[in-house]
Amino acid sequence: MSSPFFNNPSDQVVNVDFAHRVRFTRRAFDVTNPTLRDVFDSEEETGGPRPRILVIVDQGLIQVNNNLQQQITDYFTHCSNHLPEIVRFRALPGGEIIKNDLSFLEGLLADLNQHGIDRRSYVLAIGGGALLDTAGFAAAVTHRGVRLVRMPTTTLAQCDSGVGVKNGVNMFGKKNFIGSFAVPHAVINDLALLDSLSDRDWRCGLAEAVKVALLKDADLYADIRKNIPSLNQRQANAADPIWQRSAELHLQHICLPVDEGGGGDPFEMQTARPLDFGHWAAHQLEALSNYELRHGEAVAIGLALDVTYSQHAGLLEAETAREIIQTLNGLGFTLSHPRLSHADLLDGLDAFREHLGGRLTVTLLRGIADPIDLHEIDRALMQRCVDVLLTSAEALPSP
Repeated sequence: MSSPFFNNPSDQVVNVDFAHRVRFTRRAFDVTNPTLRDVFDSEEETGGPRPRILVIVDQGLIQVNNNLQQQITDYFTHCSNHLPEIVRFRALPGGEIIKNDLSFLEGLLADLNQHGIDRRSYVLAIGGGALLDTAGFAAAVTHRGVRLVRMPTTTLAQCDSGVGVKNGVNMFGKKNFIGSFAVPHAVINDLALLDSLSDRDWRCGLAEAVKVALLKDADLYADIRKNIPSLNQRQANAADPIWQRSAELHLQHICLPVDEGGGGDPFEMQTARPLDFGHWAAHQLEALSNYELRHGEAVAIGLALDVTYSQHAGLLEAETAREIIQTLNGLGFTLSHPRLSHADLLDGLDAFREHLGGRLTVTLLRGIADPIDLHEIDRALMQRCVDVLLTSAEALPSP
């Protein structure tokens, strides 16, 4: 007797190649600098009307560079034969406010609709990680994806999030609850844009650089330690190679298979998120502090906590853990915060598990550039590690 159900499955693998272009330069809007122009030239057009571009800029950047809009306009005018036509220039706030207030996302979507930004057109987003996240999400969901060119303006974004493939905004009190994976058309890291950052914001990127060095590159970690005095003075000859190497390691993790040193999981289909080392606590601390803590500051505390746990769990030698804490402290990070004692801190593990898809996977350390993934965390031990940070003299800022 034949089955009443028709069952003739056909499974195929979808292979799609993405070009992920990341460029480092200085003074990208100097009309003699071809870097930005060339990433548009890198994709041949098939005729039709001139593509359009919507330019979104962080308000804070305009406040320190009130000629920026004119510089951008002059650049696109000078290179008009190679570049899209600017149809809208919009300034928006940076920081978590743009990710927490969905009216900004709605306004961006309205602009994309009103100005005819189609799949042959572009969004140029110039700002820190929060603005790039929001603009990137708007671009990703418009017509199922319009071309996005990111121009990160913070150390955090240039060496980490800006070269990633994730976009998102916050909802229900959860970070990046709504989001997408979308490879940007290009990322332009203009190192000159970092010069106007406050010392506090400039330092934040070092937390992510330390993170990726601890995970993947003992030589980078050694360079950071060796150059602590120069980094504290913001010397470009010490800092620029660190931003670039950190970005390269993040890019390799996204784009390369495991056997070539990458993560082999660009769209995070697996449960492991090694680049989120230290982040379960960081995200929770940001929320608990009402985002008084910068992301990099929270990541530094999260790294210190997970390094301390790695030591007390018997994974990491005490001397190595102490050295990492000293490195973060020497870079100017305060590794303690009143919200560490909040009763809800360890709930960040549950939020992290949910974000990962149901199975908790926390990356810890056995040594420098020797990570290990654990699926269970001893909460009592983690709480003792929190207490260590709250009381440790090494967690205090340098005098």
